[in-house]
Amino acid sequence: MKAAGMLQQVSDFTDFSRGHQLRELLCQGEEPSHIQSSPDGQHLVVLQKSPPPPLAQVVAFRRHGIAGADLDRNWQPPQPTLVGLLFLQSPGTLGSWALALVWEHGRTEIWHFVVTVGWQLLQTLELCQGVRARIISVCSQGASLVWCEERPPLDAHSDMSKCAFRFCVCTRALEVGEQGVRLGTVRIVLHNSPEYQVLSSSQHVFLVPATASFATTSKFLLIWHPEKTKLTITAPSAGFIHSKVLRSSSESDFRKLLLGSVGFLSGLAPLDIHTSAVSNSGGLLLVSTKGTVNIVEPDGTQRHIFDLEGRTVAQGSPVQLKTFGSILACVLAGVLYLIDQNSGRLIEKKVLSMKEVHFLESPGEEDSIQLLSQTGIYSFSFSKPEGSSRPELYLVETVFEEACRYYQRRSLSSSKLTVEKLKKGGVFQAPVALAAILQHSLHQKQKPAQGLQDTYTKLLSTMSLELQSYMSLELLKTCVVCAPENEVESCCEELVEQEVSRVLHSDMDKDNLAYLNSIFASFPKAAWKATRSCLQLQQNGDGLLVARATPEVWKKVLGGLEQEEVGQNGVVPLFELICTSFLRFKPKWLPSFVELTQQYVSISWAYSSKEGPEGRVPLYKRALGVLARKKKRSEADDEMELELLLCSKRPKAVLQALHILIRLKRWQRVVEVAEKFSKLSPLLNKEIFTTLLAEFAQHRELDPYLDMLWPLCPAELTISDILTVVLQHLPPSQEDPVPFSSEENQLTVGLLKPLLQRVVQRPCIQEEMYSDALQSPTFPPPTPPREH
Repeated sequence: MKAAGMLQQVSDFTDFSRGHQLRELLCQGEEPSHIQSSPDGQHLVVLQKSPPPPLAQVVAFRRHGIAGADLDRNWQPPQPTLVGLLFLQSPGTLGSWALALVWEHGRTEIWHFVVTVGWQLLQTLELCQGVRARIISVCSQGASLVWCEERPPLDAHSDMSKCAFRFCVCTRALEVGEQGVRLGTVRIVLHNSPEYQVLSSSQHVFLVPATASFATTSKFLLIWHPEKTKLTITAPSAGFIHSKVLRSSSESDFRKLLLGSVGFLSGLAPLDIHTSAVSNSGGLLLVSTKGTVNIVEPDGTQRHIFDLEGRTVAQGSPVQLKTFGSILACVLAGVLYLIDQNSGRLIEKKVLSMKEVHFLESPGEEDSIQLLSQTGIYSFSFSKPEGSSRPELYLVETVFEEACRYYQRRSLSSSKLTVEKLKKGGVFQAPVALAAILQHSLHQKQKPAQGLQDTYTKLLSTMSLELQSYMSLELLKTCVVCAPENEVESCCEELVEQEVSRVLHSDMDKDNLAYLNSIFASFPKAAWKATRSCLQLQQNGDGLLVARATPEVWKKVLGGLEQEEVGQNGVVPLFELICTSFLRFKPKWLPSFVELTQQYVSISWAYSSKEGPEGRVPLYKRALGVLARKKKRSEADDEMELELLLCSKRPKAVLQALHILIRLKRWQRVVEVAEKFSKLSPLLNKEIFTTLLAEFAQHRELDPYLDMLWPLCPAELTISDILTVVLQHLPPSQEDPVPFSSEENQLTVGLLKPLLQRVVQRPCIQEEMYSDALQSPTFPPPTPPREH
């Protein structure tokens, strides 16, 4: 349920000293002002840049009731640009803070406010060690300053475009105490790097590539962990990539950091970042030019939060981002969006009448958002209606949103279906019934079902098991979030098993298949265990693989979407996903699994039916495709290929396996395969025997196995046929044949004699056809009795 929001003015600047000047300052600048409130909320510091000639001005405004001198500084050229306006907390004194003004050439002024005295300059410092260094971006992290500085080449005539890696990320401890300011030594975090914007959270520093940086390096972000002296490489399009602890200065070289990941990084899509900001939870909020809001966590993982209703964000359009508790506030083109960071749900959307808006800190008031505009300070408070935090109300909204997507996919109408239309239309009763049941049953867990329609009561009794399953799943999700580190793995495995089972019992559409792909990629071991459980795979007493899955689950595994529809955007069909898990965790079971699937197909679908999986690409070929995608090939994989060909029991596949074995000269296995598969069909028997007879004519490798080979001779093969095959495959002779030759590889009549004798002694086929009739006791047979 959406919260009811109310925007009201809490200040018109009359409660600030020189309030009229503050109003004028906000109205006169063409460029957006940079405004920050002090940690105690009693001061507003404004950085205003005026049009040419450029004039930078920093003015601090205090609330009435606080006496003291004002801060009003302005700088004209050739004064360097002011790049940072930071509030620093004093670690020794609670509630004590100072203001740091940082210029691009490294000079830093530290100011603090003393009650009754006013603003005082504590100290002027030099951050950079080099005279020619130029600070691009700066932030405060704990008791330190972190900045990215440009170090121009010594040769003034050097082409700057060829010196893309002329930047350096540095840090320096800076503590403000009662005794003054203590500045530590410069420490290099990263050198020989491209240009970065530095943004800090309480424990991490995010390095975001500048828009004009080198093309190859603008595909990923860096995260520095000061306590662990570790750098993490991450990309919104790929997630976590690599992490490295920097033990020495040589390891801080940017190019060495990327050495092991260059190939992977070159294939990534360029970053699409319009605006970035740090959330109060420590993550990095990113807004793309397409209006997509994502968050990058300190461990390098990424999560999608919200789409700003498909709005594209122009390059010059300002976007304001701020988090208040679990609420993300975003202002774009005069529209305020309030979004639940955890669920991505839009809480409130409000059109503002203000042209330029800045978010202010509102310490201790998470349910109130403060906005500063040219006319004053406004507070947006969203009062939650009674019971709005109940989970069943959010579930009702989710039911209708999911129903919207479901019906929209199946609708022939071009008009967009909304939740409001679904609720008011009265046409779709299923979501209404489900919402009523969920709301009632979850609100009255300990009470009998009262107040429901008779139809809904019956449905409630029918859905009781599903509701219990849902509640246990929600409880399990809570356990995953709250569990200690040593129990997270087992909780995740159970959660994955329930999710895989749920999807296998749902419609296997593109979204569900993509979801399964993400589960198998993120939790491969847990997904493998879930697959075994859902298909009930196990070995019986004879060591054979058996499965007790229901027909519905088998159809999800084998049927579903067309291969052309599935293979887009890297989404893999479910059968291939399961085969990949077999190869990774239990490769010996894969041929048996393929054999099991073929048995199910033969029962469920007619042979060569286009609706069944065998009507498109045979299952054994799909399994072979998974095997072929392995990066490293081993002898075990070659053996696996043979097993997959043979387990299919298809004539072409069996003959292909036989030829592979012949090529490898594994004659014992050749004969075993021939004995086993010759029994499948007379045609396959003839092909196998003819193939081996041709090999027998060429060399003497099969001589030890002739006693097993000759019984495989098909009944319809005559002596003439045998001699024709032998003569066609005899190896070419290099010289005139000599009687009684001593060559060991030469074929002799003596080797063929047992086969020829077997064929001669075999009864005629026509005699066999009439043998039963000739051996009958009475001929002709008696006339059957007539029925009157």
